[in-house]
Amino acid sequence: MNECTVLVVAHGSREATGNVETAEFVARWRQMRPQWRIELCFIEHAEILLDEGLDRAAEGAREVVVVPLILNAAGHVKMELPEAIERARARHPQVHFVARRHLGMGAELFPLIQQRLQEALRELDVPDPATTGVILLGRGSSDPGGNAELAKMARWVFEANDHELVDLAFTGITWPRLETVVARQVKLGMMQIAIVPVYLFTGVLIERIGAQVERLRRQYPTVAFALARHFGFDERLVALLESRVTNGEREGMLECDGCKYRAAAAHEHAHAHHHG
Repeated sequence: MNECTVLVVAHGSREATGNVETAEFVARWRQMRPQWRIELCFIEHAEILLDEGLDRAAEGAREVVVVPLILNAAGHVKMELPEAIERARARHPQVHFVARRHLGMGAELFPLIQQRLQEALRELDVPDPATTGVILLGRGSSDPGGNAELAKMARWVFEANDHELVDLAFTGITWPRLETVVARQVKLGMMQIAIVPVYLFTGVLIERIGAQVERLRRQYPTVAFALARHFGFDERLVALLESRVTNGEREGMLECDGCKYRAAAAHEHAHAHHHG
């Protein structure tokens, strides 16, 4: 790995604490792998963005392995990141750039979602699952495939537990929103509701979720709400990233990197960055 740079690409947050938490995550990974050169850049809302991050990673390297520290593959992962890598290949023809898949939502991360749910249920004093609703809350995307990954996790949670209601909601861009799903669960008789944000790091949206839950508590005083923690640093996330680096050829490349249809799709692509 001496002549190889691992470039972690994160989303970026308008709230500085989110980018700080991301940087701390990468710093702890560096401590675990001192023999690796690991760099960090962001897609938006940060000082070091994609083009600069790719240039920094290319300095003194023969290969740059780009690893998206992103849960869902939507416009950022499918369009912006491959385009930036193509520009970097043109600027640094002597460097081999390879793009790995995003984290995704699969068997590796499901235990982390389950852990967050169990923590929330303990906060509610482990209530009867028949009257305790669960809501997985995601960022939301204009890409149906990205939203479907959260829907898959909701189904897995339903299969692995005894809750009669396991729903999904989104913070922005798509529907349903949290308030709508809570109203439905209350109408169907849920006395407690556990809300699990499927987010890597803190930021504006995590703060917004906290404010929404406080309003819901006032709106439904007879219903108990528990809001789980976002993921933050977890060695299972590190293990998944390392698998992307070391087993990337078997796991496949980044979605849309090298896809001949991406240029046509980019013409129609319009991504809203406000997530509102």
